[in-house]
Amino acid sequence: MNLKKQPVAALLAFLLLSGVFAGCSGPDTVTIPHPEDATAAEYEGDIDLALEMIPLTATPAIFSILMPTASGTHVNKNQKAEIDYSNTKDGYVMVRFLQRTEKQLRVIITDPHSVQYTYTLKSNGDYEVFPLSGGNGSYTVSVYEQIEGNRYATANTATFSVTLNDEFAPFLRPNQYVNFTKESKTVEKAAELIKNAKDLNDKISAVYTFVIDNLTYDKVLAANVQSGYLPVLDSVLEKKKGICFDYAALMTAMLRSQGIPTKLVVGYAGKTYHAWINVYSEESGWIDSVIFFDGKQWHRMDPTFASTGNQSTAVMRYIGDGTNYTAKFLY
Repeated sequence: MNLKKQPVAALLAFLLLSGVFAGCSGPDTVTIPHPEDATAAEYEGDIDLALEMIPLTATPAIFSILMPTASGTHVNKNQKAEIDYSNTKDGYVMVRFLQRTEKQLRVIITDPHSVQYTYTLKSNGDYEVFPLSGGNGSYTVSVYEQIEGNRYATANTATFSVTLNDEFAPFLRPNQYVNFTKESKTVEKAAELIKNAKDLNDKISAVYTFVIDNLTYDKVLAANVQSGYLPVLDSVLEKKKGICFDYAALMTAMLRSQGIPTKLVVGYAGKTYHAWINVYSEESGWIDSVIFFDGKQWHRMDPTFASTGNQSTAVMRYIGDGTNYTAKFLY
């Protein structure tokens, strides 16, 4: 297979995220099941801890590496937590907890479609970036502090209306899941990989080929991964090893850092939770859940399967069958 003849590529990998889908009406005190207690069943009246998102879908603005900033022009702040929503037009919100605590912290974002996404928040006083990938409309961001066990109290809440500069805004910048800076080795490596690329296809092919040829699946980490795990991309790049969340996040970061709109997608391959990426092409728009074009039709590829399975006939047949995959959310 000649990747250089493929106009788009997308990365599919096992995603070992913690938690399940959230459902909260915003009371002052709520019950949140611990991730280790979560199952596929829904919790009536509980907030589940799914680290999940949904999609959006014109041409992006002139490229430069786009970094989030807490501008301080629109802020909801109290003694416990600060929510900076100054740059919602650029597709993100920034949150930090202002007090040191050993208690667990959560951020729940409710999008215009009433879909809720739950994240873990650190208590080190640093801002964390969360995407607004549900498109234009009203969002509510709530910060919760653990009281005891599964019981959480509201620390702060902000509701605001979002009108994005363009549909690409949430998918061009780093966030908690796809975390990089201008100085990251991940960004440096991406620039090196695409320096001789002639077009979008060449850029995506270079990054895709690097990921599947150089990363190996970390079975030990996969067997012991803890709730709230987040990729440290430069570490993944250095070790050339990771779980499938790492595969997807690394490729997403590399492409975004080079100005290519990229969605980190969460869904299922069969009954297994997975992640892959969708890439924007001016010719085709958002290429969702597909990888390459053979001149007749689009095909799907799972780089984790392709990498660990040595691209065997059986593996390629499975990942080439779109009926095996179901997209759910995006980051």
